[in-house]
Amino acid sequence: MDITVSSEQGRVPVTILHISGDIDSVTYMAFQSAAEELIEKGARHLLVNLKEAPYISSAGLRALHILFNKLRSVHKDINDDELRKRMNAGSYKSPYIKMANLSPQIKDAFELSGFETYIETYDDVEKAVESF
Repeated sequence: MDITVSSEQGRVPVTILHISGDIDSVTYMAFQSAAEELIEKGARHLLVNLKEAPYISSAGLRALHILFNKLRSVHKDINDDELRKRMNAGSYKSPYIKMANLSPQIKDAFELSGFETYIETYDDVEKAVESF
């Protein structure tokens, strides 16, 4: 797996992680570490572009969830109880982390695991950047 990073200006600065290769039990830690380093250096809005990533395992999904929580703790937008209520009602989508260009397999994994209930996905990087 290779990761390249770029940034674009939407309404806010968006840091884009372009992933090439699978995010699985072998590579998830490199993905998570790279994203955490970006957050530590000041990235506040992450877009994960999976155009060249055909597969994500449960380890990769866990890394995404950890990044979701890290960004929530940085922004402190709503408390845990309110988050749970809004997620259960289907009315919460993270304004801090989003995904683009999911393969059919990753889309299925996202839906089966429930990630689509709180992380928005887009078929186009430009539209995803505009959504922040």
